[in-house]
Amino acid sequence: MKTDRISIVVCIPVFNDAKSAALLLEQLDSVAAALPHDFAVVFVDDGSRHEEFAALPGPTPHIPAVEVLRLRRNLGHQRAIAIGLSFIAAETDADYAVVMDGDGEDCPSSLLELLAAAEASPHSAVFAERLKRHDGAGFMVGYRTFRLLHKLFVGRDVKVGNFSVLPRPVLERIVGVSEIWNHYAAGVFHARIPVVQVPIARGRRLAGESKMNLPSLVMHGICALSVWSDVIVSRLFVIVGGLTAVVVTALAAVVAIRLFTTAAIPGWATFTAGMLLIGGLLLAIVSLLLAVFVLGNRSAANFLPHRDWRDYVLPECLGSLSRRAPTAAG
Repeated sequence: MKTDRISIVVCIPVFNDAKSAALLLEQLDSVAAALPHDFAVVFVDDGSRHEEFAALPGPTPHIPAVEVLRLRRNLGHQRAIAIGLSFIAAETDADYAVVMDGDGEDCPSSLLELLAAAEASPHSAVFAERLKRHDGAGFMVGYRTFRLLHKLFVGRDVKVGNFSVLPRPVLERIVGVSEIWNHYAAGVFHARIPVVQVPIARGRRLAGESKMNLPSLVMHGICALSVWSDVIVSRLFVIVGGLTAVVVTALAAVVAIRLFTTAAIPGWATFTAGMLLIGGLLLAIVSLLLAVFVLGNRSAANFLPHRDWRDYVLPECLGSLSRRAPTAAG
């Protein structure tokens, strides 16, 4: 039964990182001990090896409800988050859903600030705005390149990751946003859900090495940009339109020079006009392909997290928290 105490369910995607998950849960237990709330944790096991899955931690003194959703296959952190949030919305009475990475870089102690902001803004998603990172030089070069491209193509900077708190009304909206299947934070912003950003420094990984290599970083960036495909295509349309105007103007200038002056070198006008026509044809083809892409994307059947998440979870994991509010330890 639902109690008068505020209930918080934490969604943590994990992939072959049980040691970090155990250390993170210890820190979360200390936070839970300091708050008069009911806490539960849902680990979304993203297709880990069996020994890693079996090593995921269980209940703690102040977090008696610790559940594991085991996915049928590895889907990636973003899709694991979408499934975890859908599970929390469908199977629990949580007042707040929290999303954290499982490596400890999202500091549990910072959760207090995010929860305070969520209580003050019950109809907004609250995200941690990254102030400082502790990554290697190679990662930072790639990350800053991604931020530059995102700013160029989308028109907004990237300042948040996964660490966030969602009040129940916002959670119910977000699990109906198909874009979070590709990228959680980008999907929230693209859906124009109100967002509050709280400046918080990143922590350090608790154990092991980061699994974010160059290919996964590139794919992560592509997924984030794909959410904004309509905005990117619109900007490309403007660029193509501008280039088409330049081609038409240049072609008119070539014709004018050929017909009304003697300055043109023999054969020059024909060659230049031919090149401009080829350029114009290529731009027309690009415009057509962009139009087909946008129309096809709009008519395609979308994945809806709240409708389709169960297909990706092993049956024995379903309903383990079913409408049961997490209870605090005595």
